[in-house]
Amino acid sequence: MVIYGMQLPIQTLTRTLRMPWEDDASVADLVDIASAADRSGMDFIGVCDHVAIPDNDYAKNMTTTWYDTVATLGYLAAQTTTVKLLSVVWIAAYRHPLQTAKSFSTLAHLSGGRTILGVGAGHVEAEFDALGVPFKKRGKILDETLEAVQGTLGTEFASHHGEHYSYADVGIGPQPPNGELPVWVGGNSPAAWRRAGRFGTGYIPMGNPKEQIPEIMGVVEQAAAEAGRSVDGFAMGYMPGLIYVGELDFDTGGWPAISGSPEQIAAALQEAGDLGATTLHLRFANRSKAELSDQIEAFGSEVAPLLR
Repeated sequence: MVIYGMQLPIQTLTRTLRMPWEDDASVADLVDIASAADRSGMDFIGVCDHVAIPDNDYAKNMTTTWYDTVATLGYLAAQTTTVKLLSVVWIAAYRHPLQTAKSFSTLAHLSGGRTILGVGAGHVEAEFDALGVPFKKRGKILDETLEAVQGTLGTEFASHHGEHYSYADVGIGPQPPNGELPVWVGGNSPAAWRRAGRFGTGYIPMGNPKEQIPEIMGVVEQAAAEAGRSVDGFAMGYMPGLIYVGELDFDTGGWPAISGSPEQIAAALQEAGDLGATTLHLRFANRSKAELSDQIEAFGSEVAPLLR
């Protein structure tokens, strides 16, 4: 069974992802898109994470507009009913693990268990510098954070003694439903794939070609086995590029696209499924909020049933 979702527009205006209409979009427009995803049966919606973009080429290319992850997901939790809420990706090294555990456990509690903690190591060195976090240690900090967060689940009081963090007998309720918080790990490197196997219940792709799926899953499986974990139900992600249900007759800015009939799109996506992908991270070609909403609903009603 394939599940699918998307990173939401508007919440970041990075030039590599945003469509021109998003520059003047409102919070109400963001809610409309999230609601369309919810209505259509989409499995998850995602909000990104950056705290402080440096005034250099990063600001020029990424812009400085990045909505706060937890605040935005919390707001959207109240506007939706079934769609899951994914951080894509939470740069965990920027926060104490107790803060991460508190924020996402609370979000899971408020949303009725609709929360997925998606994490990554981060890549903007000047942002780490601004926050006083050692850039070269970000991977180790993330690993320790994931271990510490797991230690808070299903217990009233938690303790942790590691290289970067240490605390004893602290309670951080509320707990997520059933004491469970799914964790998806993002990243392009073998270290990220191993991290997904050691700690994760899913992998968030970063534009990896579909031919790489078996390699990634092999690393995940080996790391999981070494950690004594099962990969049953693991959400192996694939990002196929732009999707457009129907005839695509406008410029996509150089982005590769899959378009055509529902059957053609489903067949193209099934190629990734045959290689081991179980989770699609989608982007839709669009020129307006209305067109994006229409594409979300068309995919949900016409393409998704062919993949389930």
